[in-house]
Amino acid sequence: MHILAISGSLRAGSTNTALLRATAELATDIVRIILYDGLDDIPPFSPERDKENTSASVNQLRQLLREADAVLFCTPEYIHGMPGVLKNMLDWLASSGEFVDKPVGVISAGPSDMGGSRAHASLSYTLKILTAQLPEKASLIVPFVRQKIDADGQVIDPALNQQLRDVVDALVQAVQDNRQPV
Repeated sequence: MHILAISGSLRAGSTNTALLRATAELATDIVRIILYDGLDDIPPFSPERDKENTSASVNQLRQLLREADAVLFCTPEYIHGMPGVLKNMLDWLASSGEFVDKPVGVISAGPSDMGGSRAHASLSYTLKILTAQLPEKASLIVPFVRQKIDADGQVIDPALNQQLRDVVDALVQAVQDNRQPV
């Protein structure tokens, strides 16, 4: 099973990216989590650009999403919402349908007791508009994230490790459920 992981942060030392890396390490043998690293290459969205001469980076992202069985986001919160680069990426995908009925997990993490909850809500809402499938148990808000990850980006909180496993398990279950004959 192939899960595409997308961090909403461009920072090299991002705790959100570290959480996705930790999640990939925790995944079982049947799950392969690939971290998308092209968010910074996505050009500003404009409907005119989407009609012809779509950039190679957007075409590559669309292909990666089509090939993925599920998608896992982890995002920080900027000014009480999701980062602009993440929203820009999603704008590019509104017309192409890669999220239609695709199982998607949403994690937000932040240094405060809110854990990026407003970014989480904003991202989840946008993904619902894109008709993604958002399994309830594939949703996680991580408050005080800096207390749960060490300087090397390793998760040091056993409860958080279990929660990350639970998110992946929920995505795997959603994919398997989608594959069952109706």
